[in-house]
Amino acid sequence: MSASPLPLPEHTVGDYTVLSRIGEGGMGVVYLAQLPGGPRVALKVIRRDIVGDDEGRLRLAREVNSLRLIRSDRIAEIVDADPWGPVPFVATRYVPGLSLHDYVREEGPITGLDLNWFASCLARAIDAVHAAGVVHRDIKPANVVMEGRSPVLIDFGLARLADDPRLTVTGWLLGTPGYLAPEVLYGEEATSATDVHSWAATVTFAGTGLPPYGTGPVEAVTDRVRRGQHSLTGLPDGMKQIVARCLAVDPTDRPTLAQVKAELNDLAGSADSATSPVAEELPTTLLPESVAETTQTLAASLAPDAVATQPVSERTAPVSELTAPVSELTAPLPEATRIEPAAIEPEAIEPEATQAPRLGWAHRLRLGLLALAALSAVGLWMAAYPYLTLAAGCLAIWLLRGLWHSGSAHRSRRERRGTKWYDVPHTVLSTPVHLFTSIPGSLMLIMWAGGIGLASGLIAFAFALSPAETLALMGAFTTVSAWWGPGGAEVRGALRPITLRASRGWFGWLIALALLVALAGLAWSSLRNNGIDWSPALRGPLASIGGAVRLPAWLR
Repeated sequence: MSASPLPLPEHTVGDYTVLSRIGEGGMGVVYLAQLPGGPRVALKVIRRDIVGDDEGRLRLAREVNSLRLIRSDRIAEIVDADPWGPVPFVATRYVPGLSLHDYVREEGPITGLDLNWFASCLARAIDAVHAAGVVHRDIKPANVVMEGRSPVLIDFGLARLADDPRLTVTGWLLGTPGYLAPEVLYGEEATSATDVHSWAATVTFAGTGLPPYGTGPVEAVTDRVRRGQHSLTGLPDGMKQIVARCLAVDPTDRPTLAQVKAELNDLAGSADSATSPVAEELPTTLLPESVAETTQTLAASLAPDAVATQPVSERTAPVSELTAPVSELTAPLPEATRIEPAAIEPEAIEPEATQAPRLGWAHRLRLGLLALAALSAVGLWMAAYPYLTLAAGCLAIWLLRGLWHSGSAHRSRRERRGTKWYDVPHTVLSTPVHLFTSIPGSLMLIMWAGGIGLASGLIAFAFALSPAETLALMGAFTTVSAWWGPGGAEVRGALRPITLRASRGWFGWLIALALLVALAGLAWSSLRNNGIDWSPALRGPLASIGGAVRLPAWLR
C-alpha cells in the first residue's frame, strides 16, 4: 500500500504538519510529518482506545522515557513524543526505504557478504536496544527498513505497551507468530533470548525469502514454533549453524547476543579470506574507522556528485540504490502468516483536536486555578496549625511516593506477563515493602523542601511580615519544593492522574475547586478566631509571648 496524502492539505498533530499517511498497525496510524523547517519524521498516532485513559498514557510516557536512551545508526530512534496531548503520538527518525519484507519480495533474498552484513547490523541494533534495558519483543521483517543495503530497526520497545489486554483480545499482540519465540507463545515473559530467536527468524527470511516456520494456518505455524520445526534451506552453512542454535526452543540453549556478534565476526573473517581481491575491497564488517574511507573511495570512483552529501550510513549502498523510491514503513505480511486484528477503524485525525495545543487553554486554566487553590489551602493550614500541617505533609509525601512505587510495580508486572488473578493480593502484600524502601528518598525530599521553606521564612522575617503571613509563605514554598524537588517525580506521578481527571471537565473541576476552597475557608476561620495553634506544643518557637514568633535578642 503506497503512501497517500490526507484529504486536507494542512493537518497537524501537536506542532507537526502531517504530509502523508505511510502505514498503520494495531496500535495506530503512521504518518510522514515535519516540524516547520525541521527534518521529516515518522509520526505514530496512538489509538485512543489504547491510551485513552490516564493509566494508558502514563504507561506510554514511561516507555518513551526509557526508549529515549537508545541511540544507534541502525535504529529509528525516538525524537519526540506527547503521551498527554489531545492526540497522543510518538515521533521517530524517518527512514526512507523498503521494509525487509518488500525488499526481499522485489530484490530477492540477500546473499553472500551482504547477508553477513545484514545479520551483523541487525544484531548491533538489537544490542543497542538491550543496552538501554529494553527488550524489543517484536523483531520481524515488517519492522526492519532497508537503508541501502543496511537494516534499520523500527518500532523498538513499543510492543511492551501492546501487552494491554485491550490489544491482546484483538490478536494484534501475536502479530506474526512465525517470528515470536516459543516462550512468548506459552505466555512467558519476553527476555533478551526472545529477541535472539526473533533475530534468527528474521535473518532466515532475509537469506531465503521464506519464513523459517513456513506458512499456513496460524495454529499450524505456532505449533511448529513450539516444537522447533523450522527449515533453514537456502542459508549458507556458517550462517545456518548460528541461526539454528538461536532458534532453540529452550531459551537457555540459545547463545547470547554477544556470542552471536562474535560468531558473525568470525564468519565474516573467514568469508573475507575466501573472496577475490575485488570483493575484499568491501569488508563485510565495516569498522567505524574504515566506513568513511571505503565509501568515499567508492563515491569518488562512481558518482561523486550524487553521493558526497549523503550520510555515512547511506553511502554504504551502491549509488543506484540511493535514489530508490520511498516505500511505506510497515508493509502487511502475507495473510497465511499473520493474525489479523479485529476490524477496528483507526480514528481519523480531527482538525479541531489536532490543531489545538497539547493541553487546551481552558484545561490549563482549570489546572492553574486548582493548583493556586491547593497552594492557598496549604498555606492557610500551615498558618493556622503549623506543626500538625507539617506532620501531615511529611506523611503525605511518604505515602504518595510509596504508593506510587507499589502501583508502578503492579503495572510493570502486568505489562511484562499479562493480568493474573493474584495481581491485587500481590500488590497489597508488597505495598509495605515499597513504603519502607521509599523512606530514604522521602526523607531527602522532606529535608530539601523544609530547607527551602525555612529560607523563605527567614526572608519573611527580614520583611517584618506577621507570624501568620510568615507561616503561610513557608507552607507555600515548602509545597512547591516538595512538588519539584529531588524525588518529587513520584509525588507528581501519584497526583497527576487525579488532577488531570478532576480538571478535564468543568463539572468535576468545580467540585474539586469547591472542596479546596472549603478547606482553605476552614483554616482561615480558625486562624481568625483562635490565632496560631501550635498543637501539640503549647507555645511557638522563639516565643516570649504565647503564640508569637519573635527573633531572639541576639538577632535583633
